[in-house]
Amino acid sequence: MLANRTAVITGAAQGIGLAIARTLAENGARIVIGDLDEAKAKEAAASLPTESIGVRCNVTSADDVAALLAAATDTFGSLDVMVNNAGITRDATMRKMTEQQFDDVIEVHLKGCWIGTRLASGIMRGSGGGSIINMSSISGKVGMLGQTNYSAAKAGIVGLSKAAAKEVAHLGVRVNVIQPGLIRTAMTEAMPQKAWDSKMTEIPMGRAGEPDEIASVALFYASSMSSYMTGTVAEVTGGRHI
Repeated sequence: MLANRTAVITGAAQGIGLAIARTLAENGARIVIGDLDEAKAKEAAASLPTESIGVRCNVTSADDVAALLAAATDTFGSLDVMVNNAGITRDATMRKMTEQQFDDVIEVHLKGCWIGTRLASGIMRGSGGGSIINMSSISGKVGMLGQTNYSAAKAGIVGLSKAAAKEVAHLGVRVNVIQPGLIRTAMTEAMPQKAWDSKMTEIPMGRAGEPDEIASVALFYASSMSSYMTGTVAEVTGGRHI
């Protein structure tokens, strides 16, 4: 589905980002993994079944993101898919949250996504188009206790993506959003059992999602199967908060 296309995924040395990278690679894409941890990025790239490289990238730095995208075009000759996936959490109640904790999350998620979308679309518009996939969260739809920073950032990504989609659609660049729900990763499995059980009661399908189930939606958005879709938001939640 993605033969002869190049995909860049940020924050992809592990977790959902790595699952997306692997699924896109299994469908023929050449992969560039961007991550703060350069060693892990290179290790992850080496584990993929197609031509892949790992590059250190701080998504809050436009220079870093530009270098990441240049690595894609210099190495593989094109930029066809951009997945803005990198993120952090700094959870705390609003009363206890520091300004730094708020700023850090907004900077990585929202500004990082804006930088990635802006720079990737700038390259894609000159080469006939491409697909940009921005990772939001169900927290951006409903708001979660202890996540005023994260929920604000993830809601902002939806608005950013819809506005960007209108600006670049006529250039062949599509911008879509994925909103995962409770996905089984190392981070979520570290939650206290009581918190896990509480979240499970909100999911009609009665189970957590797997990273591969997010990756398959990313594949759909990356491929020509979604060629007439832009500015859309896919909730991948097992029915949670519908």
